[in-house]
Order: sequence, then structure tokens, then C-alpha cells
Amino acid sequence: MQVSQVGRRLAERLLLLDHGIVESSSTGLDPDVVEAACLAHDLGHPPFGHIAEEELNDFAGNEIDGFEGNAQSFRIVTRLSQHSTHHRGLDLTRATLAAILKYPWLKGNNPSKSGKWGAYRSEQKNFDFACELLGKANKRTIEAELMDWADDITYSVHDLEDFYRAGKIPLHLLADRLYERERRFFFENVFERVDRNGGSIDREASIEAFNDLVIGLFPLDRPYSGTWQERAALRNFSSQLIGRYISGTRLKADGDGDCVPAIDEQLRIEVAILKELTWTYIIEAPALVTKQFGQRRVIRGLCEIFFEAANDQKRWYLFPPYYRDSLKQSGGDPKIMKRTVVDFVAGMTENQALAMFARLSGLEAGTGLHEIVP
Repeated sequence: MQVSQVGRRLAERLLLLDHGIVESSSTGLDPDVVEAACLAHDLGHPPFGHIAEEELNDFAGNEIDGFEGNAQSFRIVTRLSQHSTHHRGLDLTRATLAAILKYPWLKGNNPSKSGKWGAYRSEQKNFDFACELLGKANKRTIEAELMDWADDITYSVHDLEDFYRAGKIPLHLLADRLYERERRFFFENVFERVDRNGGSIDREASIEAFNDLVIGLFPLDRPYSGTWQERAALRNFSSQLIGRYISGTRLKADGDGDCVPAIDEQLRIEVAILKELTWTYIIEAPALVTKQFGQRRVIRGLCEIFFEAANDQKRWYLFPPYYRDSLKQSGGDPKIMKRTVVDFVAGMTENQALAMFARLSGLEAGTGLHEIVP
């Protein structure tokens, strides 16, 4: 919801400021399309996030194009979600489907980003329909660009606010001019992670941008306790940053005459370094890493159990009716059955995945008469 709010505001503002550029482009710009893409872009995330993506991708294998959260989002809106008995999917417009494609290529069709793709070949007809909007390979629409930028802004600001409130990111220490130790720990972690992953980062610019934002703007000097003064100050800080990144975005025409965002490099550096706070204090925190070890086992175990059941018709009762129908329609094709298992596991909530694994492993207490996944 927060991404959609930022995305719509971006689109509406750019339509007012850069109307001439939009008018001369081949596709135009529609705030409704940006908002819809923002609402849809993370639908394909499985339980437990990226570690489950890795496990599902390993299980799926190349024979069915693996698993990728963005491709799963596209599959959900074009095939798995229903709103009519006459067709599969949500019957979205070409512009909306194109805007959802953060990575507008199939697996293996963009060597520069081999680990990311926007659709599986099982949805190629819908993918081709969406990509005809621009008629160019591996190129996003302006709505897709704004969706992605809105996601980055929200990640860097709203997630940061949420984790500070929860006591997980010590912004009050990072903002203290005298508490150099915490900032040094943060930057050492960032630079080590970038080097480990073979990336690059402008270290001086990143440090300067971080200090300007956090030391210069962050209003609180203590852990968050929830007083009205703290709430007001924190909301004002977030609003300042959101406004800064929306106001700093303009449009320009590229070499093909299409609209593309023109974002000041300083703002990109700021957003990137703020996102690193979540990586350092949340994603790579030791407590979460140990928990993720168990979560991987849950996802791997569910895939193995349900794929074994999919290959034995007598055990199809383990699946809810929707997925049983898919197995019946597979005609025994192992690829379709494997994709059905992936869809089922990826579509669970975290609580459903844990409860289902406990039940199938014989670890569940109680009668077990309630439905876990309806």
C-alpha cells in the first residue's frame, strides 16, 4: 500500500511537470497503471522471503524455469488469480501487465542479469502481449520504472521507520555525532558485503550522503518509546525524505523517444545507503540467519512431501481442491505437477507453511481438524 501511494504521487506529479515529454512519448503515462503495478509487484513473494525463493528455485530447476518472485507475481495475475469463470487470471490491461514487469525478459534472455526474470515460459503468451507495448527487448515501460523507484523509496524510508520503531535499527545512535563507533560498524558491514558480492559503491559519497541525512535530519536521540512527540517527529522525518525523493524525480526522453526517469545521482546514493541499514541490522542479523536455516528446511521439506504426493494420485487429498484440479488437468506431466507444487508452497503464508510442515511431520498437537490452507 505504501509503495502504491508513493508510485501514484510520483506519476501524478510528473504528468503535471513534464506533460510535454509524456505527450511526445510512444506510450504515455497513467497513474492508475503505476498504482496497480505497485500493488501487484510483490504478490509472488513466498513465505520467508528470499531464502524461500532460493529453495523453490533449486527445487523447480531449469526444466520449468525455476522460481523467481517477480515471475511468480506475473503468473499470479495472469493465471492463478480468478475473477471470472470465462478465463484465467485478472484480465489486466496490456499497460498494467507491462508495468508489473520489473524484469521484462524470460529466464536466460538477459545475460547481464541472469538471476532475475519477469515471467515463466508457461505464461509466454501473456508476456509477449505485454511486451508488444514497447516492441523492444528487455526494456521497461515508464510505469514499470516508476513502480521500481517507488519500491526503492518505500524500502529505504518506511521500512527504516518501522524497524526503528521496533528497536531493531539504532537510528538514534547512528545520528549521534559523538557515537562514531556505531557508524563505523555500519559502514564496515556495508563495504564488506558489497565486496563479497562483487559489487561496487562510491564509499566517500555514500558516507557523506548518510551523514547528511541521518546526522543532519534524524530528530530523535533515544530509542523509540511511542510518545506523541516521538511519533510526530518520526512521521515528519519520513515525510521529508519521501517528499525529497518524489520532488527530485523528473522525466526525460531517451534515444528512442520514450519517457524514462531522470533521478539525481545524489538521491540514488541516498536511497541505496538507507536500504543498506535493513541489510545490516535485519537481514544479516545473527538471530535471523539461524532462524532462516530452519525456514529453509521447512520449504525444502514441503516441496519434497508434496511432490511425492503429486506423483501418487492416492495422496492428492493432501492438496486443497484448487491444486487438486491442477493435478487432474496436468495429464501426468511431471513439469506441470512440479509447478503446481511450487505454486502451492509459494502461495502459503509463513504461519501456514510452519503449521503445514508440523502437521505433515507429525509434530502438530491437537486434533488437526482445522484447515491450514483452505
